[in-house]
Amino acid sequence: QVQLVESGGGSVQAGGSLRISCAASGYYYSTRRMGWFRQAPGKEREGVAAINTAYGGTAYADPVKGRFTISRDNSRNTVYLQMNSLKPEDSAMYYCAAGPAEGTWSDQWRYNYWGQGTQVTVSS
Repeated sequence: QVQLVESGGGSVQAGGSLRISCAASGYYYSTRRMGWFRQAPGKEREGVAAINTAYGGTAYADPVKGRFTISRDNSRNTVYLQMNSLKPEDSAMYYCAAGPAEGTWSDQWRYNYWGQGTQVTVSS
């Protein structure tokens, strides 16, 4: 049984930073793609970033390029999202997801497993 547990969310002022984490258990970690998605109230869930946990290749959505960094620690089965220069529009529930490393990273249907989410709130 795959389990993904997010942590590290919270409240921060605009311009600040947060790092959120996703701890994974129960599957062959190194062959998977791990992604971060977010959903703000009244909006659709959207892709934020993804990483190939075997090779380290990364991808980002345009709104977060240059501000967010996704990384992984395979020894801890954990993926991180470092968020800098946060803006109020980054406020959302952030979800971690895991799936096969194939196809378009932002296709949500490709991800088989999802965490419960961690809330990020950025005040102006």
